[in-house]
Amino acid sequence: MILTVTLNTALDITHTVPALTPHASHRVTDVAERPGGKGLNVARVLAALGHETVVTGFAGGPTGEVLRSLLAPLPVRDALVPTTGTTRRTLAVVDTATGDTTQFNEPGPVVTPTEWAALLTTYQELLAGARAVALCGSLPPGIHVGAYADLVRRARAAGVPVLLDTSGEPLRRGIAARPDVVKPNADELAALTGSREPLRATRDARRRGAHAVVASLGPDGLLAVTPDGSWRAVPPARVKGNPTGAGDSAVAGLLSALVEGAPWPERLGRAAALATATVLAPAAGEFDPERYGELLERVTVTEQAAAA
Repeated sequence: MILTVTLNTALDITHTVPALTPHASHRVTDVAERPGGKGLNVARVLAALGHETVVTGFAGGPTGEVLRSLLAPLPVRDALVPTTGTTRRTLAVVDTATGDTTQFNEPGPVVTPTEWAALLTTYQELLAGARAVALCGSLPPGIHVGAYADLVRRARAAGVPVLLDTSGEPLRRGIAARPDVVKPNADELAALTGSREPLRATRDARRRGAHAVVASLGPDGLLAVTPDGSWRAVPPARVKGNPTGAGDSAVAGLLSALVEGAPWPERLGRAAALATATVLAPAAGEFDPERYGELLERVTVTEQAAAA
C-alpha cells in the first residue's frame, strides 16, 4: 500500500459563480465538498488509479467528522488521529467567466504533544506495510518545524521511499533529512534556493539533500533532476480551470509510477497528465479520467542538458 500523511487536513469547499466581483454579492451556482488537505487529495487520485492507499494525519471537531464521513465511501483506508481542535476548512471560488480560482485557507487546530505522540505511533505502525509514503502540506499549530524531517528519517530507517511536498522552513529542514523525492512549486523552489531559473534552482535544491527534485512549474509542466538524469514534461496546451489539487495529482502520478517501477520519463509524463486533467475537473482534488487518458498520449517529455 501507499501511505499519505496530511498533518493539516481540511474540508475543501468549492463554490462556482458566474463571475467574481469584489465588494459584490454573488449567487453560487454549484457547491462541492471534499475531504481535503494535500495528502488526502493524493490518496484519492492514487485510489482512482487502482492503488491501495492509507491516509493518516489529524482530524477533529465537527468539521473533522464531516471530513471523515465524506472519506468513508472512498476506497481509501482512514487512519486519521483524533484531535480536540477542529479541522480547518478551505474555500475555493471558481469564476466561470475567466476560469480563475480564488482560494481562502483557514488555520488548522492546535495539536497537543499527546496527539503528536499518537500520530508518531500510528505512522510507525503503518510504515511496516507501506511501499511508499508521501508527506504533504502545511504544519498545523503546535507541531514543531522539524516534524517532516523526523518523519523522513523514520521512513528512511524503515526502508520506505518517501516523497516530501511542503514549503518554507519545514521544506528546508525536511530536505536536509534526505527524502527520496521533493516536489516544490516554482515559488517554493525560489524561496528555498533564491533562484527563479528553474533548472538551476532544481539542481540547487537537490544539492541540499534530496535524492531527486521534481519542480511543478504550473502550465509549463514539470522539471525533474534525478540521479539518472534531468527531464522536462510539458502538457500539449495551456488549460483554464481550477488548479486546486493539481500538484497533489502530480504527486500521485509520481508515487504510483515509482511503486510500479517505471522509469523517470514515464513518471513525469503521468504526473503532468494527471495535473492537467485535475485543472480541467470541476471540484478540488479530482481529475477527469477521460482527459487524463488523452493527455497521457500527448505530454512531451524531453531530456535536459547535463550540468556544466
